[in-house]
Amino acid sequence: MGNSETMSDQHNLRTIKWLTYMMFMMFAMTTDAVGVIIPEVMKKFHLSMTAAGLFHYGPMTAIALAGIFLGYLADKLGRKKTIIIGLSLFALNSYLFVVGNSFAFFLALLMVSGVAIGVFKTAALALIGDITTSTKDHTSTMNTVEGFFGVGAIIGPYIVSYLLRENVDWKWLYVIAGSLCAILILMALFVKYPVTTKKTGEPINFKRTLGMLKNRYALGFSLGAFLYVSVECAIYVWMPTLIAGYEGSAILIATYALPIFFIFRAGGRFIGAWIMARFNWAAVLTLFSFAILACFAGSIIGGVGFAVVLLPLSGLFMSVIYPTLNSKGISCFPKVEHGAVAGVILFFTAAGAALGPLAMGAVSDAFGQNAKYGFVLATLFAGLLFTGLLLNWIFNPTKNQLQQLDQSEYEH
Repeated sequence: MGNSETMSDQHNLRTIKWLTYMMFMMFAMTTDAVGVIIPEVMKKFHLSMTAAGLFHYGPMTAIALAGIFLGYLADKLGRKKTIIIGLSLFALNSYLFVVGNSFAFFLALLMVSGVAIGVFKTAALALIGDITTSTKDHTSTMNTVEGFFGVGAIIGPYIVSYLLRENVDWKWLYVIAGSLCAILILMALFVKYPVTTKKTGEPINFKRTLGMLKNRYALGFSLGAFLYVSVECAIYVWMPTLIAGYEGSAILIATYALPIFFIFRAGGRFIGAWIMARFNWAAVLTLFSFAILACFAGSIIGGVGFAVVLLPLSGLFMSVIYPTLNSKGISCFPKVEHGAVAGVILFFTAAGAALGPLAMGAVSDAFGQNAKYGFVLATLFAGLLFTGLLLNWIFNPTKNQLQQLDQSEYEH
């Protein structure tokens, strides 16, 4: 009986992990395909870049607001219920794309999908703490999860490009994602999720989430996530503009610069799962963030000829930064608070994804629509990120907190 229960628990755990992997891959297919969709929307509805850019800024804003206002639901209702609620909203909303045919309608649907992603993503992030055995295992698993997100970021744009080549409307991407989502919902309904026990009398609500903004761990890792995402978005939002018209010897790399970046980022995260299980996370992040800074600074100093090689290469070094910041930020809290803190970090993540490219665009416009100056700002963000991670490595402010929670929150 004991062996049978153990085997059942292990099977259940593997199923939950794969469900989580597929969730991240599924929603990345939609969020990271927007860059391919925007040019089509601009042509069809005769929009400016600023107006069409709402397809990116709109859902990111919705994800941010859902993270901060609804992140606590994963702690209050439980991971399973919250995941199913979020996935159900996402699936139903995705099928509605085939009904309408106006920019305002599509934008409204993207905003709703952002809310849905914010709900089930915070629950999925909180769930990682429930299915791992230590804070180190948490970080390794988080890198694997984000690796599947990276795979989705490759698949989504490819599907849209394929649909367009076959003269099929881009909105059918959302039908594909919604169908995959429906399968995940059915699987989630029949899986037994771990139960997170509440250990304090403190009410689980939005007020408690706001209180986390005063916590140095939540705020520190959130600011790190904001800076990182601002740097990362510089690549897939503005790199194509920066290297447009390049005709040098690396023309093949320039042609496929963005896919190369995404492949490096996804592959690096799977490698990162192995690295983070074996090496000091603070040292790795410091080294990799310095490499990112070097790639961006080299692109500014060396010009476009260097940028076509260095900027896609930066994806390899970016790979482990966000999953590890996210993991360590969440791991600094008891499991019963993982949903709320995941929501706080998600808020800053989505804010960085919206505000970072917007600031770069504004700076570029101020200097005659020259994307180089936007990348000067992104290099400054990379410098601030490196400085923060270097100080974190030197002073190690989370050491005692993580060791204490390793003993109190995780089974060995």
